[in-house]
Order: sequence, then C-alpha cells, then structure tokens
Amino acid sequence: MGNYKKNIITAAILVAALAAVFLLFNAVSGGKFLELENLTVVISHIIYPAFTAWGLSFLFACGYTDMSVGGVVVLAAFASNVFGNRYGYPGVVVAGVAVGTLLIFVNFNIFAYTKIPSWIASISLAMIYEAFGFYLKTNNATKSLVTTALSRDYRQLGQLPWSAVLLVVGFAAAYIVYNRTTVGLNIRAIGGNKEVSRAMGVNVNRTLTWVGLISGLFIGAAAVVQISYSGLMTVKTGLTSMSIIFQPLAIVLLAQIMKKRVNIIIAVPICSLIIYSIFNLLTILHVPSGTLQEACLGAFLILFGIIGQRGSKGVVK
Repeated sequence: MGNYKKNIITAAILVAALAAVFLLFNAVSGGKFLELENLTVVISHIIYPAFTAWGLSFLFACGYTDMSVGGVVVLAAFASNVFGNRYGYPGVVVAGVAVGTLLIFVNFNIFAYTKIPSWIASISLAMIYEAFGFYLKTNNATKSLVTTALSRDYRQLGQLPWSAVLLVVGFAAAYIVYNRTTVGLNIRAIGGNKEVSRAMGVNVNRTLTWVGLISGLFIGAAAVVQISYSGLMTVKTGLTSMSIIFQPLAIVLLAQIMKKRVNIIIAVPICSLIIYSIFNLLTILHVPSGTLQEACLGAFLILFGIIGQRGSKGVVK
C-alpha cells in the first residue's frame, strides 16, 4: 500500500509539473503552444520516438549500445513502403516489423557470439545498412520502388487516433515484458552484472537474442509509424542515420534519470512529450531547425548523460 501511495503521489507531481511547464510554454509562445492544432502536432510526433526509445531501453537495460538503429529504421521503412504499396496495410505492418526485428536480431547475435564491443560492431553495421539503403535507392531495378511515396490510402497508422492506439498497445507490451516476465528480469540482471547473472543460471547468450527480438519489434513498429506519418523515407549515408536516434536517445537518457521515481517504460512517453514539446516551442519561436535546434539536442544529451551517470564508478559504457 505504501508503494501504491508513493506511485500516486509521484504521478500527481509529474502531472502538475507538466501542466506548469506547458502553461509556461504557452505564455512564452504567445498562446500558440496550447492551441488544439499545435497539441495535435505534438502528440503525433511523440509516437515514433517513443517506440524507438522503448527499443533502446531494452538495449541499454542489458548494458549494450546499438548505433545502427537509424539504419535499421531506414531499411524497415523502405520495406513498409514497398510492400505497403503492393499489399496494403498487411504489407505496411508485416514488412516493416519483420525487417526491423530481423536486423536487430542479427545485431544481437553478433554482439552475443563475438567479443567485439557492441558500439564498435554497431557502427560497422550502420555503415553496412546505409550502403544497402543507398544501393536500393540508386539501383535501376529498385529505385522506383523506394522513391515512390507510400499511398495515402495506407497511412492511417501514422495519423491520430490510430497512432495513439498503437502507442497504448506498445506501452502495454513494453511494460509487461520489461516488468512482468522472466526475460525482462534476466535482461535487467545482465545489465547489472553479466558474470554474476551467468553464475546464477541466466543463459546470457539466449537472453541477448531475446533482447534482439524484443527491441527489433519496437524498432520495426517505429519504422511503420514513421513511414505512415511521412510517406517517404530518405536514404542516409556517411553515418547520418545515427541522427535518427538522437531524439529517442535523449528520451531514454532522461527516462533513466527519472526511473528511480518512475518505471522507465512509463517514463518514456512522458519524456517523449517533454522533449518534443521543447523542440515544438523552439519551432514556434522560429529557432532554425538543422542548426540551433540540433545544438540544443546535443546539449540535452550531454546534460542528461552527466546527470544519469552521477554516482557511477569506473568506466561508463
């Protein structure tokens, strides 16, 4: 009962803090921030980063880093686009989720069965995925397939209210897996100490493959939402695909700061709302995108990383 009351109090404090922040944003923006049309834009834009952040949460929970996630999103979005135009909604969903799951699963098998540090291996994989995406974009046989926008007839999953429904379903799935399953417990145990977990009977390699499957499902779903919202995914080269995960990364780092008070799965959509609201306000105030907004995002990443690692000893992965 004590924990229940504590959670209720924490939730009430968060709601009150968010309300105060939004009122401040509204005042700064001259009343534009809380306009219904603008709030709809804010909510629409938090779906993709929330799914990506949930995927990253499972990765980070077991102590691994995957910098190829942006490249995976691009290829999964391509698959959703191509098969969606051909087979409708089944093609949009199945192709995107399947490609996202397969590639992240491959990544984690590489992490699990080699001694290459995950951040090094994932940067190499990011270059491979970017090169394959560029090939699809420039090859005469596939160019028209990936450069043709997803038909508007099959883009409802990126629009309200259906994107919000996906968010609720994703939240329920992430919360149950992370907090109520043996796999979720093993994932967190590995993140705490891999060798101790192995000594206590946790099959580390098997658990890591499960992480690949679970995280891949969320990354694939994020790609489905993204292509359904934008209609077309552009090719990324020169490791620019990594920029796709900067906002989700900021969300996860902020959620990790909050997780002592709020379960990280619950914190992710809250932090998504906070982060995107900040950038929405910057846009309303005519702060240039591509320069100052990205500088602000970089500053947030550094700040959240510093706060999140307070008390950590030794080398932080």
